[in-house]
Amino acid sequence: MTMMHSIALWPTTVALGIACFTDIRSRRIPNALVLPFAIAGLVVNGFVSGLHGVWVGLEGFGLAAMICGVFCYLRGMGMGDLKLCAAIGAWLGPQQMGFALVMTFIAGAVMGVIWAMATGTLSKSLDSTGDLLSGFAKDGIRPHDTIVLDNPSTLKLPYAPAIAFGTLFSFLAF
Repeated sequence: MTMMHSIALWPTTVALGIACFTDIRSRRIPNALVLPFAIAGLVVNGFVSGLHGVWVGLEGFGLAAMICGVFCYLRGMGMGDLKLCAAIGAWLGPQQMGFALVMTFIAGAVMGVIWAMATGTLSKSLDSTGDLLSGFAKDGIRPHDTIVLDNPSTLKLPYAPAIAFGTLFSFLAF
């Protein structure tokens, strides 16, 4: 584990704990958490590795914003989740952030299946996933008419726990 990873572990763990608590409680991740956390990540990266560290933090921030931005555009992820991932990227850099995002998406899929099973909506969720994917194949990647966060009948779950799992797991791999 590099010095930056050792330094980043505890602030990231605390920020993720707060994000999980607020997301589960209110389905929101506050800007008052993610903005200072992102700035601190860039500052600490700069302090540890100079201008190169700032650049690495910006790359991690940009990677997370770009990838999560696609899901926000499709209205399948909230902006709070995007901002949290980007802030984490400012601490982790692009390599670890890329791995963290893959682990996050796997954790989110597992959580979604468990949530759908618990609420008795697994069959409907699988049908919706098939509909979404066939729509992408037929019409290209664009927001679906009904399978979006702003549809009150769409099954939703707080995503900060998946982000936390993926991010904290990435510390074991890097």
